[in-house]
Amino acid sequence: MWKSKAHLVSACGTLALLATAPAVAQPLELDTVVVTGTRTAQPIKDLAGNTAVVEDDAIKLISQDNPAELLNRVPGVYVHSNDGQEHLTAIRSPVLTGGAGQGSFLYLEDGIPLRAAGWGNVNGLFDAHFEEADRVEVVRGPGSALYGSNAIHGLINVVTPDPSFVAERSISFETGGHRDKASADVTGPLSDTTAYRAAVSILEDSSFREHAGVGQQKATLSVLHEMGGDTLKFLLSGQNLNQETAGFIQGFEAYRDSDLARSNPNPEAFRDAWSLRASARWDTKLNEGMTLSITPFARVNDMEFLRHFVPDQSLEETGHWSTGALTALYIDLEGGHSLVAGLDLEYTDGYLKETQSRATFGTFPQGVHYDFEATQTVVAPYLHAEWQVAPATRVTTGVRFDWTRYDYENKTVSNTVGRFFRPADRSDSFFNVTPKLGIVHQVSDEAEVYANIARAARAPQVTDLYRLQNNQTVGQIDSETLDSYEIGTRARFGPVSASLAAFYAEKDNFFFRDADGFNVTDGKTSHRGIEFDGSADLPFGFDIAASGTYAVHQYEFDRPITSPAQQTEAIRSGTDVDSAPRWLANARLGWTFTETARAELEYVFVDEYFADAANVNEYDGHQVFNLRARMEVVPGVEITGRIMNLGNVEFAERADFAFRSFRYFPGEPRTAYIGTSVTF
Repeated sequence: MWKSKAHLVSACGTLALLATAPAVAQPLELDTVVVTGTRTAQPIKDLAGNTAVVEDDAIKLISQDNPAELLNRVPGVYVHSNDGQEHLTAIRSPVLTGGAGQGSFLYLEDGIPLRAAGWGNVNGLFDAHFEEADRVEVVRGPGSALYGSNAIHGLINVVTPDPSFVAERSISFETGGHRDKASADVTGPLSDTTAYRAAVSILEDSSFREHAGVGQQKATLSVLHEMGGDTLKFLLSGQNLNQETAGFIQGFEAYRDSDLARSNPNPEAFRDAWSLRASARWDTKLNEGMTLSITPFARVNDMEFLRHFVPDQSLEETGHWSTGALTALYIDLEGGHSLVAGLDLEYTDGYLKETQSRATFGTFPQGVHYDFEATQTVVAPYLHAEWQVAPATRVTTGVRFDWTRYDYENKTVSNTVGRFFRPADRSDSFFNVTPKLGIVHQVSDEAEVYANIARAARAPQVTDLYRLQNNQTVGQIDSETLDSYEIGTRARFGPVSASLAAFYAEKDNFFFRDADGFNVTDGKTSHRGIEFDGSADLPFGFDIAASGTYAVHQYEFDRPITSPAQQTEAIRSGTDVDSAPRWLANARLGWTFTETARAELEYVFVDEYFADAANVNEYDGHQVFNLRARMEVVPGVEITGRIMNLGNVEFAERADFAFRSFRYFPGEPRTAYIGTSVTF
């Protein structure tokens, strides 16, 4: 970690960050170009589905401390900010934990998964370099045929900026409360056909909670080469995280007690993690209507952390390396039709070890719980087609075939110790077929409607398959599937733009952990809701933007209490899944009071929700205001400021009821920040 502000300022003096002009309202334009759907530029009006975009200027204005602050502006998305850089995600879903949280959302960087499909991380967004992103694209619901395992409930694609052939250097610094941040960026030409970009971000956070803090460094290097019909982009990115973690505070509404909120019941908790990724995307134009794209990639990561959120507080050590390639052949046909055919390949080698240092108690024995290695092989051909069936109507079809094989090797005794079951060496294979069908119709130049039906599937995570418990048998876990139905519209009328979507989904073989920490392998859930996103320009430089979600996420199976000694909650069909507020809203009132200055007041609303699957214990929800501003004082020099939790509201970032106790991650009290950025 950086030990002082002086160290941080000194380090930043040698770096550079791209400073932007103050943010302005971003109304929806139907010719907005997105890249996530087909891994290539495509107007949003051609999509038979949704894609939300958080642009560069909004990213700079938000100046996020945790991915939740950035992503919770998107309808249908709710990210719990836990402690430090830890978080849990919901996209058209409840907030999911464990294997479900690892495997239900696909986190991408320039269309490439940040981690291997079977080796996810519920906190996986801390790997991404949000601070220097060109934009973030969010797909709610299953992804297109170009995406396989983990694209169940949605995708988050962090798109890096291309190198520029115009030289530019910039640097920014922000300080306030207990947190210092700096970023830097430099870009320019290497030759007439080659340009580069290098960016670094540094965070030093001493936390508002006792004996806690975060030090994190991120870096991205990219090189772009253009020659004739060929384009090659090389990308190298990575991060290092050293976190002293503050654990849950316990007791009903403990977050309302300021002393408890600042306390840390787990001062021994920590998380150390690093990751490194490399890729090279080569696009070559074979002829006027055909382009081949090949993207070889490699990744490696390692993490060690104390599992402070479970009674045994075991130490987990895990990591994996991967290599693979994404391929796509883009074919333009006569009549406005197009095809994308491809093959994705990946090989991963990883390990996991879990050790309890505490003395044996109950079903938690001291010593090694799990110690295994596993390889994963993925072969996935796919076909995506778009058909211009009428001048104003476009149909999308697609299908993906995912074959996944795990080869598992147990490094300890194959037996059951306490609640922990260590299976013997074995191999497991899964084959999933995921078809897609959609239609989009242009009602006018300013409005369109769309509908889609899609199946998503994920092979189990390695932790689902091999970190078993004494209530399980080997080989009982199947691939999780989700069938999704969506209708929506996008429109712009003068200064007003809006989108509206309604969805319904059913999920089978839902794998999750109950309130007592036991695995449930065969759950069924349903998900239905309405999402709204809109913005409008107002007189005198004001503008307003809002997103909202009403959604119901429910269990569709019964699980009565069969063993009172181990099981404390019953699940009933038709009750709400825990950690699933029905209403979510985010609204922003902006004021561009000069051509180079902007302020924004943000309102965040989270409805009440159940903290347990039995629907007995609740969190009341919260409402929070944040204020942000940017001003260019002279050309190339900006000052920034923000006040988070303007009303100093006592709230919980996460509320949970587990192991017979209320548990909370308290929200941060009012905190002010000031910063500057310079471009030269």
